[in-house]
Amino acid sequence: MSVWAIIPVKPLNRSKTRLAPVLSPAERQKLAESMFRHVLETVRMTHNILGTLVISRDSRALAIARDYGARTVQESGAPELNGALTRATQVLVRWHVRAILVLPADLPLIAPDDLASIVRMGDADRSVVLATDQQGDGTNAMFMRPPGLIPYAYGIGSFERHYQMAVEAGADVQVYRSDRMMLDVDLPSDLETYNAMVHS
Repeated sequence: MSVWAIIPVKPLNRSKTRLAPVLSPAERQKLAESMFRHVLETVRMTHNILGTLVISRDSRALAIARDYGARTVQESGAPELNGALTRATQVLVRWHVRAILVLPADLPLIAPDDLASIVRMGDADRSVVLATDQQGDGTNAMFMRPPGLIPYAYGIGSFERHYQMAVEAGADVQVYRSDRMMLDVDLPSDLETYNAMVHS
């Protein structure tokens, strides 16, 4: 089964604005780039993911992605996550990719075991596997077979929307739970949690 990861990336120099109370602009950019590199390397080390497609309007992010062997799509027009993911998915459908795994660029603790497990869980012909964040609100990973089985509905409350749409589409729907997968770093409290987990 040909599985590809899709990683959408905001401009690195404008990432993590909600961390402004605790990090300078340069520190926020460095953190965003470090987490992005970690996600790229983790995908590259996951044996059952064939390739990676990164979509971004940031030429630096696209250059970093190519350093890790990823394919890239330059985002154009008004920045909008769901539209960007739809375009990336259409590219992979044209490449005859059979399944996709959408990942944010800011998961600093994920490991190849997490991604390999998600892919294994999605073995039905019509599968959606979801992983949420610490609040149970957002979607921190979404595996879909076939690509385009459900539309993208990222934003506040996306986990529940994606789950319900997958059920309505008749998919085999599963939820992958992992402390590593739940941590995305958006708020100062997330940064505290990350630092505590890394240095514990």
